[in-house]
Amino acid sequence: MRTAAVVLRAVSQARPYARSRPVEVEELELGAPREGEALVRIAAASLCHSDLSVVNGDRVRPLPMALGHEAVGIVQETGPGVARVAAGDHVALVFVPSCGFCERCAEGRPALCPAAAAANGSGGLLHGPSLLRDAAGRAVNHQLGVSAFAEYAVVAQESLVPIPADVPFSVASLFGCAVLTGAGAVLNTAGLRAGQSAVVYGLGGVGLSAVLGARAAGAGPIVAVDPVAAKRELALRLGATHACPPEEAEESVRELTGGGAAYAFEAVGSAAVTAACLRAVGRGGTVVCVGLPAPDRTLDTVPALAFAGEGKSLVGSYMGDAVPRRDIPRFLALWRAGLMPVEEMHSGTLRLTTPEVNQALESLADGTAIRQVIDTSGLLTG
Repeated sequence: MRTAAVVLRAVSQARPYARSRPVEVEELELGAPREGEALVRIAAASLCHSDLSVVNGDRVRPLPMALGHEAVGIVQETGPGVARVAAGDHVALVFVPSCGFCERCAEGRPALCPAAAAANGSGGLLHGPSLLRDAAGRAVNHQLGVSAFAEYAVVAQESLVPIPADVPFSVASLFGCAVLTGAGAVLNTAGLRAGQSAVVYGLGGVGLSAVLGARAAGAGPIVAVDPVAAKRELALRLGATHACPPEEAEESVRELTGGGAAYAFEAVGSAAVTAACLRAVGRGGTVVCVGLPAPDRTLDTVPALAFAGEGKSLVGSYMGDAVPRRDIPRFLALWRAGLMPVEEMHSGTLRLTTPEVNQALESLADGTAIRQVIDTSGLLTG
């Protein structure tokens, strides 16, 4: 079948992206679902900084690639052997499938599944190579097994989590990446408890989701840090007790917590911010790294004495250490209870066109947008 999809053919740092247009909406041929796969009509797809990182080359991926990894949709048909979903199901798409059998999956850390990592790195799907072809018949790679900036996508059943049909698509679209990663880092990786202090550096979709997770955990104080005033104001509406620009963070956190936070969450993808987080936590504090830095960045300004001498910890969190089939329903329940108002992060809705998608990438790059939602197939507007 044919589907319109956003395709990146070469990395670009030429901004503004609205002018340089690094991506194009192309008509692609999409193969039928194989064993273990399902065809999904994409209803809403959100732009994430990880998409921008592929465009600008910070995340090296095989090109050409059909972009998009944070989305929801409706299952249209299934291939042989599919038991997790059925035609008509509303589903959240998850950018890390899992085999279910390896050591990482068995210990409850499916986001670290080696088979999924290999499939995602190859540009294929968990059950086979790419199903996308361009007008010349050449293969186009899948982004993280999803490629959701499109009208339709074929994905592994392991990348699909059924969700209630009454959850608005524009809301549900944020739960497959931003909420899993940010709130998961707080509630799963850190295990933040009521009354513990937290500071979040970087207030994009993931950082703001970490603020929501800290609020849901009953943490306090919750300090939100970002250079953009509008993002700090939004963080306060979402549950942060205090907000400040980066240059004021260290002193503010010390004053508010009596010496340093129990936890700091790095949601920028910056080695320098990781070092700032280590300074912001107190003795025995923990820094949780959530953001993805460029692969050539190194931690060369971290005092080694912070660990054995002050009992501090530095831990990584990939996809919030989430178990998607457990955590997406769990976080949606928090949304229903009013504890995760993710709709506040919705910066706007756009159509699946070349000009609008490139403008949305620029809005993400310049920091003016949090989560922009693509109405990929007209289901949001009817």
